[in-house]
Amino acid sequence: MSGDDDGNGNGGTGPTVLPGHDPGLRERKKRRRYQEISDAAIALFLAKGFDGVSVAEVAAAAEISKPTLFRYFPAKEDLALHRFADHEDEAARVVAGRPDGVRPLDALRDHFLDGLGRRDPVTGLSDDESVFAFHRLLYGTPSLVARLHGYQRRSEEALAAALGGGIEGALGAVQIIAVQRVLAEENWRRIREGEPAEVVYPGAVEQAELAFGQLRTGLGLW
Repeated sequence: MSGDDDGNGNGGTGPTVLPGHDPGLRERKKRRRYQEISDAAIALFLAKGFDGVSVAEVAAAAEISKPTLFRYFPAKEDLALHRFADHEDEAARVVAGRPDGVRPLDALRDHFLDGLGRRDPVTGLSDDESVFAFHRLLYGTPSLVARLHGYQRRSEEALAAALGGGIEGALGAVQIIAVQRVLAEENWRRIREGEPAEVVYPGAVEQAELAFGQLRTGLGLW
């Protein structure tokens, strides 16, 4: 998985903006700076490989000092995985911002289906070459895969809180995030094997409906 396409061909931008969520000018400028640094790093990683790029090179490309870079990104891996950080609390925001009368699980299903329709890379359903290149970088670099688990864990924690906390919220969040991950990985597998996104899309919708239907059966509370 990766972040949203920004229209510049790099396959990742800031977080998905949900209805009623305006971060404000100062926050938008801060996010833009994070994105600029991350984009500079990813361009180097794609050109030379993750292990072939030093932090000093990234700092120079972003026109900042190394100490400043580490204030933004504590670890080198975070420079690439910023696209996942953008989505870290997305499921929680979907639940918190859902309309009155809509169950959390239904809101999450609708959001995932909407992402499929938009070919959001986080759903795995994107055959854009820049997204494809980023996925190859990610899944071909063990340290990035290992670091990704931390982002997924924080997604679960944020969603658990949005679902009301406690053991019920934690169990629900783990299952929901796992389902989204499995769906995205299956879509990505088919894309990686050469199927166009347009061909994969109908099956991806069907699988998403099946998966959320099974969640609904087992998670009747929501």
